[in-house]
Amino acid sequence: MDSVSDLAFFALLIKHGSLSSAAQELDVTPPAVSRRLSSLENRLGIRLLNRTTRRISLTYEGELYLEEGRRILDDLDELEQRVSSGHSVPQGLLRVNATFGFGREYVTPIIADFLQMYPDVEVQLRLTDRPINLAEEGFDVCIRFGHIPDARIVARKIATNRRYLCASPEYLKKYGMPQSPADLQNHKCIVIHQANSSVGTWHLSNGVSSETIKVRGTVVSNDGEAAVLLALRGLGILERSEWHVAPYIRSGQLQLLLSDWELPAADIYVVYPVKKNLSAKVRAFVDHLATAIAHHEVVTDGVSNKW
Repeated sequence: MDSVSDLAFFALLIKHGSLSSAAQELDVTPPAVSRRLSSLENRLGIRLLNRTTRRISLTYEGELYLEEGRRILDDLDELEQRVSSGHSVPQGLLRVNATFGFGREYVTPIIADFLQMYPDVEVQLRLTDRPINLAEEGFDVCIRFGHIPDARIVARKIATNRRYLCASPEYLKKYGMPQSPADLQNHKCIVIHQANSSVGTWHLSNGVSSETIKVRGTVVSNDGEAAVLLALRGLGILERSEWHVAPYIRSGQLQLLLSDWELPAADIYVVYPVKKNLSAKVRAFVDHLATAIAHHEVVTDGVSNKW
């Protein structure tokens, strides 16, 4: 077996997590997989795996071989994409990750249009309630909000997205309009619980000073759609992204609060792993996504010119 074939074999073995599962994928017997693994280890002169009858685990050398091997396989795949027709014609499986709300509202219709444009592409869309590890999960493209600290990925901003405080006219008529961030502590607030944020802690600034307010409310939810529906029913003040609430603010169903203060931005990015050359399918999808999102800009005199 040549070295590239051995790398691919070892990566597949680790992906499946057992000799028997890998054997099913390769359509061979488990003893055949075991013999090939032993042959690979003998050729390298090292042990790559610690294995028992029930499980396998990587040795230090195995981790190094797998990590560098995957990089080599990726580079080879990119090279083949560049010298083949696949470089100019998007094709193959594209794995996309997005959050639930934005993924349903915007990403799904964009994918539908993309698939009509490129019938040789297959898309696997996974919606999650929090960002995932792009490389470890094997996704080609993720849509993320806010600051992108990971230097191992490329981030392309596709939309400016602010966060707003808002409430329904019915709620404000009953409880009054907050005049300062401190007033929020005396109001009913609808809190969205996300894994990467403190529950009920809102940060505001006006260019001169900053305020951190701990709010309370009768509802805490992990779903933005549910929170918006509750705000529309007059149950409290909501902090939510522009993409979600701007249409309700323009229609008057929700009213913007504390407009002189800003919340941390939640700009929208499409991110993908750092690679020398993007595959045609990723490059085409990123461009299509950016163009489609840009078309949501509208010209108004109101609070928002997007969404």
